[in-house]
Amino acid sequence: MRHSFQIAAYGLAAALLLAPVANAQTTQVPAQARAGAYTLNSDHSKITWSVNHLGFSTYVGQFHGVTGTLRIDPASLATTELQVTIDTNLVATLTPALDTHLKSADFLDTARFPTATFKSTKVVRTGDRTADVTGDLTLHGVTKPVVIHATFNQAGVNLADKQYSLGFDGKAVIKRSEFGVSGYVPAVGDDVTLQLAAEFKAAK
Repeated sequence: MRHSFQIAAYGLAAALLLAPVANAQTTQVPAQARAGAYTLNSDHSKITWSVNHLGFSTYVGQFHGVTGTLRIDPASLATTELQVTIDTNLVATLTPALDTHLKSADFLDTARFPTATFKSTKVVRTGDRTADVTGDLTLHGVTKPVVIHATFNQAGVNLADKQYSLGFDGKAVIKRSEFGVSGYVPAVGDDVTLQLAAEFKAAK
């Protein structure tokens, strides 16, 4: 019992000592974020998509290996520039046969369209930590405007790699048929929900 109490006490002490360090190096106030150029950290950034499957389930998959750049000034949010590239061959569902089907001409047709891109055209603040990011999404060879509802998570020095970082979540909904990805609509849903997780590193 005494040994367990000592371990718990040491753990609490360590947490109390580390907490001020973490808080001192990060902020959840967008205005306090550092202006400048950033590069998307592909290892900690994902696009998770979901779609209705035959009315029975909401099926989920991801795109990983996403690359991109961000130029941002919290004092002048309208000047934000965001560019993202998605390797469509990196679509992943943990089901190899389905991944192969998604890459076929029925869906993404990755042989003809190996990448999708997003380039911001307008950013409007919608709340203390939120903004709407409008941009041109090019998917399956078709370009259409899409709005990402973005939430600022945190800015500051990442304790893991000591690099200054920015973190955001985002959500958008697209109609895949508008981009020519119309296989099996409406049995497989037309509306695709995109959940975005983005971590940016300050350019060196």
